[in-house]
Amino acid sequence: MTATKRLLLISNSTLHGGKYLDHAEFEIRSFLEGAKRVLFFPYAMHDRNAYAEQARKRFESMGFTLESLHMASWGGPTAAALDKADAFFVGGGNTFRLLDSLQRLDLISAIRRRVAQGKPYIGSSAGSIVACPTLKTTKDMPVVQPPSFDALALVPFQISPHYLDPEPASTHMGETQEERILQYLEENNARVVGLREGSMLRVEGGSVDLKGKFPARMFQKNHKPVESQPGTSLDYLLQ
Repeated sequence: MTATKRLLLISNSTLHGGKYLDHAEFEIRSFLEGAKRVLFFPYAMHDRNAYAEQARKRFESMGFTLESLHMASWGGPTAAALDKADAFFVGGGNTFRLLDSLQRLDLISAIRRRVAQGKPYIGSSAGSIVACPTLKTTKDMPVVQPPSFDALALVPFQISPHYLDPEPASTHMGETQEERILQYLEENNARVVGLREGSMLRVEGGSVDLKGKFPARMFQKNHKPVESQPGTSLDYLLQ
């Protein structure tokens, strides 16, 4: 990964007890310092207009102008609109729907190129997963079938957002999130970050830092899962 890439990859948009992006506001403000215009990718939700309005109001409250790519006066929904924004925000929702739209609108290579040149990228939930090499660590139902599971590959590792720990007292007999990640690693040689709600990764200058209040659970093929605490440097994920 080039050292010029800058990403803020958030596990979730809303944390219990707070409102939309409240828990991430400090990190978003810090990450976007100096930026003014944010381009929003609303494609993980069906009602794009309502989703865009929610994002617009929230970013305005933080001092930024936000336009949604599907209706941007900058030239959306085409790759040309990407040049006029200071930063990107890719929202959460259904990951299959999001990636399907990005691929069918021919935006994959355009986003990759601009992020490689240093344009800041913020992802939340589905927006964080599509920053990874593949869609395969999502928990979402495949409501649509994208042409490929290949995602943006802005980082060389996988994220599993909304990570939930097994509940010892639960009577649920289905697979835990950890078991699903371990199954993924049986078939794939990769690193996976189990990113708990309220946590995020800041990727900048060739480094990865875990932000937020909660530890992340780190998975790697043929290794036991380990816990990483907030504030920990996770630079090895870029190797």
